Amino acid sequence: MKEIDEDKLVGLLADPQHRREGFSMVVSQYSEPLYWKIRRIVLSHDDANDVLQNTLIKAWSSLDSFQNKSRFSTWLYRIAINESLDFLRHQKLVQNVSADEDEGVASKLLADDYFDGDETQALLQEAIASLPDVQRTVFNMRYYDQMKYSEMSLLLDTSEGALKASYHLAVKKIKEFFDRCD
Repeated sequence: MKEIDEDKLVGLLADPQHRREGFSMVVSQYSEPLYWKIRRIVLSHDDANDVLQNTLIKAWSSLDSFQNKSRFSTWLYRIAINESLDFLRHQKLVQNVSADEDEGVASKLLADDYFDGDETQALLQEAIASLPDVQRTVFNMRYYDQMKYSEMSLLLDTSEGALKASYHLAVKKIKEFFDRCD
């Protein structure tokens, strides 16, 4: 699908007569990239789909709160990240399981029809899953999305210095994870 000009899209969303058409374009253009941002945080395909749906519902119901102070995509990704982190917090409360006890991610991923990596990729995902939520999010955004710290700072409402520290701690913990696997 052809990428839509964000200014045109925001204009459609601001007009009550064209809001549904504009939001349909949002769903078409952003569903897949949002899904993969969410999936890297929550890991499970089914959970990622649920969080994506919640993200789109929240975006739709919050359109009037979009103030055009940032790009629309930045606003949308921030909603997705917050929904993903909320989902993880809720899962921990419901299941009473901490991120440190989350084992078997590699096995689950290798059995997942939607996972197309090898065992090393699955182990990397297990290492990433063992990180605290914020470090995991920062690592994914930097490693997979190659996002600049300045962009992450806007999305996560955190200083660039704190993000750099989180990323480097995450990398260190992932290296330690692989050292233990050897």
